[in-house]
Amino acid sequence: MADWAPIAKEYDPLKAGSIDGTDEEPHDRAIWRAMLARYVPNKGVTGDPHLTLFVARLNLQTTEEKLKEVFSRYGDIRKIRLVRDLVTGFSKGYAFIEYKEERALLKAHRDANRLVIDQHEIFVDFELERTLKGWIPRRLGGGFGGKKESGQLRFGGRDRPFRKPINLPNMKNEFYGEGSSEKRNWSREGTRDWRTRDRDHERSRDKRWPERERSWAWGDSERDSKEERSRGRERKDRDR
Repeated sequence: MADWAPIAKEYDPLKAGSIDGTDEEPHDRAIWRAMLARYVPNKGVTGDPHLTLFVARLNLQTTEEKLKEVFSRYGDIRKIRLVRDLVTGFSKGYAFIEYKEERALLKAHRDANRLVIDQHEIFVDFELERTLKGWIPRRLGGGFGGKKESGQLRFGGRDRPFRKPINLPNMKNEFYGEGSSEKRNWSREGTRDWRTRDRDHERSRDKRWPERERSWAWGDSERDSKEERSRGRERKDRDR
């Protein structure tokens, strides 16, 4: 807990897949892919990564001229790179903006996030590909993005920071079998033991049903015979 932080200082796919950064096993296949990936940042990208801003969730119709018009209000821009599809040339919805001064970068990072451009609320963060150690992009199962519908949410970034882990008190730990008292085994084998015990109980109950039916039948016949004897005695008394 002492070194816990809401924003990741070093990228770990396993922690990024956890809501509080404490998971010990991957919960989706994309995390496995990211853990096995060996990603090398694109060497063709130029510019100072520490002065570069990442802008995402852009309208596909937004152009470089529009981005320059909006982001130049925070400071002098050195270069804008709107990422486009190599085949179609259409925008992919994100861009990188390099500033000349760190002051302008910090101001844009603070004020431009969730700004609306061409009817789209944008997302702004620092460039992470060349600045965050161990970075794995989204296409390889990493990143900090993801939609709730996909189930592959990633945490530790500005958009979805880690939540602070909850320390359960000792009383709760003992209640769930994690305290100093006798520990319970919540394994699949224990589950099978419970199921086996339930099945045995059902079988024994099924065996008892015929005995109960026989006893009920015997009780009914005995009651009928008593009624017949009593009726017979009444007839004899009338005959006399």
